[in-house]
Amino acid sequence: MKIRIKFTKTGSIRYIGHLDVMRYFQKLNRRANIDVKYSAGFSPHQIMSFAAPLGVGLESLGEYVDIEVNSTMSSKEAIDALNAASVDGIQVTGYVKLEDTAANAMSLVAAADYKVSIKENYLPNTNDIKAAFNEFLAQKSIVVEKASKKSVREVDLRPLIYDAYIDENGDFFMKLSTGSVENLKPELVMEAFYKHLGCEMSEFALNICRLEVYGLNIEKDSNGEIIKEELIPLEKFGEIIE
Repeated sequence: MKIRIKFTKTGSIRYIGHLDVMRYFQKLNRRANIDVKYSAGFSPHQIMSFAAPLGVGLESLGEYVDIEVNSTMSSKEAIDALNAASVDGIQVTGYVKLEDTAANAMSLVAAADYKVSIKENYLPNTNDIKAAFNEFLAQKSIVVEKASKKSVREVDLRPLIYDAYIDENGDFFMKLSTGSVENLKPELVMEAFYKHLGCEMSEFALNICRLEVYGLNIEKDSNGEIIKEELIPLEKFGEIIE
């Protein structure tokens, strides 16, 4: 049986790396008496897959991990048990059952929402930041150099920004392409924005919180033709267990 767990990563826990979060969930499942399924072989391990690893120092209200279980309690009972055994900063907010044929969270990831705030001493030099940001987004292309471990390539960020604006609190909201095909980080968007304004962004300028992670849901008709494509939160691919 496949289960998708949604959780937060806030406060000082944001400085814990992905591998440590993975180890933490292995222990958390045991403490909460989740009947996790283990792999076969000489070195059995919990069957577990995270959606999109979060960078160190970033907070999140919408992280996901898929596990396999032999049996399960209800969604409410599992959430309560996991939170009772958890630490401050990691709170489980969702626990849903997936179809046996469901793809794992990592392969589904297509987009993510972010809230970005600029620390007071690092604001860019502009009189109207909203107008400047709208002007930045109005460009037909936003070409930057994106570095990977092996190379540096030019990437047009504009088609990878699905939505973006500054809200009433002065925070930046962004819905960005995420996943294995094109993974756009909010830091890169903000660096390009600062460059557009003719200034350089400090590496300490931003506070970033990931709000949600989405998968692409495709509906087909009886002939196999696509009739609908939409981004939905990863937890919506499953069902609440009563």
